[in-house]
Amino acid sequence: MGDIQFEIEKEFGVLSTSSKAWSKELNLVSWNGGKAKYDIRDWSPAHEKMGKGVTLTQEEAEALYELLGKALGK
Repeated sequence: MGDIQFEIEKEFGVLSTSSKAWSKELNLVSWNGGKAKYDIRDWSPAHEKMGKGVTLTQEEAEALYELLGKALGK
């Protein structure tokens, strides 16, 4: 398997930070030169390593936003 290429186009923020300084973040990421998607995953401090995560299209992110609003009563 080849190397995965990525570019973080926009950093929205950190959701949490572990005791080993890795942070769970919401970013807009382009994977292997593709269209950027919303991405939630753990990153090492300098973004050189990453954990498993989830990527969402614009439509999926909007659906998640609505579902979270309902779940949180907002």
